[in-house]
Amino acid sequence: MNLTRLLDRAGLIYLPLALYGLFTLVPFYSMVVLSLHSGGSATGAFTFLPFPITWAHFDALINGAGFGTYVRNSFVVALGTVACAVPIAILTGYGLCRYRLRGRHVFMLVLLTTQFVPAAMLIIPLFIIFKQLGLLDTLLGLVLVNSTFELPLTAILMRGFISGIPFELEEAAMVDGCTRFQSVVRIVLPLLRPGIVAVASFAFVGAWNNFLFALFLINNQDLYTVPVGLSYFLGEYNVDYAALAAGGVIAVLPVVLIFALIQRYLVGGLSVGAVKG
Repeated sequence: MNLTRLLDRAGLIYLPLALYGLFTLVPFYSMVVLSLHSGGSATGAFTFLPFPITWAHFDALINGAGFGTYVRNSFVVALGTVACAVPIAILTGYGLCRYRLRGRHVFMLVLLTTQFVPAAMLIIPLFIIFKQLGLLDTLLGLVLVNSTFELPLTAILMRGFISGIPFELEEAAMVDGCTRFQSVVRIVLPLLRPGIVAVASFAFVGAWNNFLFALFLINNQDLYTVPVGLSYFLGEYNVDYAALAAGGVIAVLPVVLIFALIQRYLVGGLSVGAVKG
């Protein structure tokens, strides 16, 4: 019986997970191998082992192509987006959750429908508006546009996290003499920490990976972000596969490290409200 149950678990759980893991990790492994292989620049041919190993592609990318500047710009844009979107998402989510505002359901429906609007449709209006405001070729412009497009999802997620915190805790704090704002700061925000981390991580990754806005709103090469910088390794007649792979490794590494560091907060944030109370 135990052997049968073990085989069932292996067939229903472990085998599909192993196949999915291979399907997900093999492209990343091939990218790492290609970035370290000394002979992969011209053909991009896949080899299982990166021998002979060389760091020349990373050195040429950072010191020669100025890719470190692109990474810095992406960090500025992503962190700026988090700093703008998350506080507004907290206030929006709290208002939608705690106050019975007239039309709040319609407002939430509008927030949801904005996620179905293709960003490419808004490029020309955004370009004209940013040109009139003098925000073209500025990282501030990218922060603002990314914050705007990340805000609907972060606000909806934050409302769900706040709804998992009993309002009785805030009422008890207000009975003890706290104002509404003090009860939010002292009671809600500490309990909301896992949710804040989860929402901030989604906003960071969304801004880090955004390509369309950075491509159309930035013309100064010194202000390129990582996705735009990677696109310029795709030439009209040739492709530097090794440099492209090395750039892909550099681009994905911060995201992997961030999720590795915050995974326990991320799991906790996504499970807020899942316990009885």
